[in-house]
Amino acid sequence: MTILGGYTLMQAFVLAGHELLLFAGVFFLIGAFDDVAVDLYYLWGRLTGKVRTARVDRAALSGSPLLGTAAVMIPAWREAEVIGTTVAHALATWPQAELRLYVGCYRNDPETVRAVARGSGGDSRLRLVIHDRDGPTSKADCLNRLFAALCEDEARTGIRARMVLLHDAEDMVDAAALPLLDRAMTDHDFVQIPVLPEPLPGSRWIAGHYCDEFAEAHGKSMVVRDALGAGLPAAGVGCAFARDVLDLVARRNGTAAAPFAARSLTEDYELGLKIAEAGGKSAFLRARGEDGALVATRACFPACLVDAVRQKTRWVHGIAFQGWERMGWNGRVSERWMRLRDRRGPLAALVMAAAYLFMVAAPLFWLVSYTGWLALPEPGLPVKLMVAVNLASFLWRAGWRCAFSVREYGALEGLFSVLRIPVSNVIAIMAGRRALFAYWRSLKGEAPYWEKTVHRAHPALLHRGEALP
Repeated sequence: MTILGGYTLMQAFVLAGHELLLFAGVFFLIGAFDDVAVDLYYLWGRLTGKVRTARVDRAALSGSPLLGTAAVMIPAWREAEVIGTTVAHALATWPQAELRLYVGCYRNDPETVRAVARGSGGDSRLRLVIHDRDGPTSKADCLNRLFAALCEDEARTGIRARMVLLHDAEDMVDAAALPLLDRAMTDHDFVQIPVLPEPLPGSRWIAGHYCDEFAEAHGKSMVVRDALGAGLPAAGVGCAFARDVLDLVARRNGTAAAPFAARSLTEDYELGLKIAEAGGKSAFLRARGEDGALVATRACFPACLVDAVRQKTRWVHGIAFQGWERMGWNGRVSERWMRLRDRRGPLAALVMAAAYLFMVAAPLFWLVSYTGWLALPEPGLPVKLMVAVNLASFLWRAGWRCAFSVREYGALEGLFSVLRIPVSNVIAIMAGRRALFAYWRSLKGEAPYWEKTVHRAHPALLHRGEALP
């Protein structure tokens, strides 16, 4: 039986497989050169001392006075299960009198309001802000309400904050982080410290893949980005901003008190790049204490597939699609290179989908050839070379991922980081498809909303040896 073009069904099937191989192989090859360039720059930076992890005295830093008021902002919508622990831990871990903790809740979310009040233990450094709108709006809208509350307090007291920190409702802060950021803010407008996902006992594969990705991204990619002088995207947690630079961004946004882009799903990412565009000085700060532990923000990431895909959909939608639309391709060559890396998620998802489809079909190709139904042509030298280079690239990538996971989580998690690569890829494929349709709906006029992740586990409970809910 022949179909379109005079090919038999079997011939068309083999031809489609050949095209899948070429499509995936060529784009994997391009991505391999991109990744290797970052890897080599990182190695060069380590050898020359341009890239290094600072050593700090954690005991001396913890609890030390700050140079000025630090306002920590935490937006919260339906976070009653974790926000109390976050507030209590932050107030206990950061005893500095200069700390002001602003927690934003919604008027139609009384459970979260009560949890915040319980977690505060009556500490006067807490400022509970009730949004005058029903939730959920966007995370950026909640942050803008918190920023307005800060401005009101500054006008009333006459004391202006020195820096503003962002955190999420499920974060476990580091005792050394606040004074370390306070010192770094003397020379910078924006400083980001690493984020370390917490391994969850019941979700080695889903929650575990976040450990692998963040260990490499915040151990190498962000470090290289900083060394290149490209704009740094804020992670939304563990990031500090000079008070004046937020006013500057708000003015550039055309508002008096709204530095956060209310229609963006990744307002933190956008804010970091806007600061760079405005001429602000940014830094990615990696430091280890005398105990060898990284000064970082720890958090529990989604433990089930549906939640992981939903979260990564928001990231891809906000960074790749909205980022392209809202931020464009401004800046030097290094800046455009980093933005291209940020926005390759949808294309990478398509390429990986093609590669996995080919892998599923490959046994059928072998069966067709083995049974003699169809003689498959011998692949030429360019195709063989492409496959060999891509295979070598995969081993190279797996080695890097394993190395960074071993450094932060130990040898066992390093081994699992390699085994989790297909899990990470499948989640990326599902999130890329979902983000594309979400962006299409937004182009038709649907407003973005806070499709937030449901949080039930808190790293502070794990560190205390308590059972997770």
